[in-house]
Amino acid sequence: MRFVGGFGLAALCLVTVTLAKVELDEGILVINKDNFDSVINDNEYVLIEFYAPWCGHCKALAPEFVKAAKKLLESDSSIKLAKVDATIETQLAEKHEVKGYPTLKFYRKGLPIDYTGGRQADDIVHWLNKKTGPPAKDLPTVDEAKAFIEAHNVAIVGFFKDVKSDAAKVLLDVGNAMDDHVFGITSSDEVFKEYGVEDGKILLFKKFDEGKTVYDGEFTVKNVQSFITVHSLPLIVEFNQDTAQKIFNGDIKSHLLIFLSKEEGHFEKYIEGIKEPAKKYRGEVLFVTIDCDETDHERILEFFGLKKEDVPAMRLIKLEQDMAKYKPENPDLTAENILEFVTDFVAGKLKRHLLTQDLPEDWDKNPVKVLVGTNFHEIAYDKEKDVLVEFYAPWCGHCQQLAPIYEQLGEKYKDNDKLVIAKMDATVNELEDVKIISFPTITLYKKETNEAVEYNGERTLEGLSKFVESGGEYESAPTSEAQEEDEDDDVPRKDEL
Repeated sequence: MRFVGGFGLAALCLVTVTLAKVELDEGILVINKDNFDSVINDNEYVLIEFYAPWCGHCKALAPEFVKAAKKLLESDSSIKLAKVDATIETQLAEKHEVKGYPTLKFYRKGLPIDYTGGRQADDIVHWLNKKTGPPAKDLPTVDEAKAFIEAHNVAIVGFFKDVKSDAAKVLLDVGNAMDDHVFGITSSDEVFKEYGVEDGKILLFKKFDEGKTVYDGEFTVKNVQSFITVHSLPLIVEFNQDTAQKIFNGDIKSHLLIFLSKEEGHFEKYIEGIKEPAKKYRGEVLFVTIDCDETDHERILEFFGLKKEDVPAMRLIKLEQDMAKYKPENPDLTAENILEFVTDFVAGKLKRHLLTQDLPEDWDKNPVKVLVGTNFHEIAYDKEKDVLVEFYAPWCGHCQQLAPIYEQLGEKYKDNDKLVIAKMDATVNELEDVKIISFPTITLYKKETNEAVEYNGERTLEGLSKFVESGGEYESAPTSEAQEEDEDDDVPRKDEL
């Protein structure tokens, strides 16, 4: 026994020495190349964030990551949160295939899987608990069921006398698949009686709208998932940091966006009238309100060509159709008008709304010509000339860096009557036949054929000159620096609202 005790003491000392090498920052393990393996080996479950100090998304995640670590500690969880500064630990970042920031990887018994949950503290904790525990929590008593339901904004509970039945198995399969929700299951007579539920039912409890919804459809994984996706969101969802991911990553891709001002009392004035149309098209169209008093939402207004003085207003958007937008003929936010607008949209009767600016009188005065929606095709598809177009966004940092170089390019070729250097603000000018995914996008429209060739080389005067002089044949591969820029999560894209 003495030998064993001595060995145990030695082992304890060894672990203490190992752990001493791992710094704790607000409950989060700080990992480097020297302690990475020991952290993974010494802990059964570790969620690691690879971050860059300058990354805006990383800065936004940081306080939520700390909150999540605190919640896990308070619940005596064995799950650890850790972080790696990927700009310093470049070898670790490369080894673990980090291509953007933040990248989160979950190590379960030493094996990594990609983190697919949300970026709020509760979402992180829910996801981790789902990955380390059973798909549904057993609820044998009324007190446990009540505590489980009360603890969550949305809770899905299956009521099955036989927890090994096919229907119960469907619930467990859905629980395994859906990481952003919590699931419970019970076969207890007292729990059945408490909630007045028949055998073989699934109840979705929620702290909003009607409080709970009963699923009574066919028991297939797809159907139950669809039910949860639709009813776990409020009838009318307010867009904010907590709901953004659920709104845009959800199964419902058609959204009615209603732009309101809380300061002006719009929410109190209009929400009640929106409810009936929202109920009718629940599951087909998601109704979303946006408070335009929030400075963070200004870009959403810009994306739809709206100004704050246009509020209240509404627009429809179809996410799976290249972010197609639809504008009502009648802007009034009455229940009747909203219902008519959405009904015509669902029936396919609406024509897509394309943003365009008014054509400036001096659009062709300078070496770099200004294009808008109304003159784009006339200029870009001129078969007598090669036309280079930069599609840009005014707020894009890379576009701002390119601007003086692009002006030099225009000056260089201003006397070439077979070449046009042009630019278009693609945030306020849209084209049905041209889809811009990222900024800046530089495209050469070749004379005679109008073939569109996208430039993928270095954004330098020399590179752009070679590109146009070769008729689009010269396209150098992106440098590692250009690739890093393209992968930078701080670079907004046109499809990010």
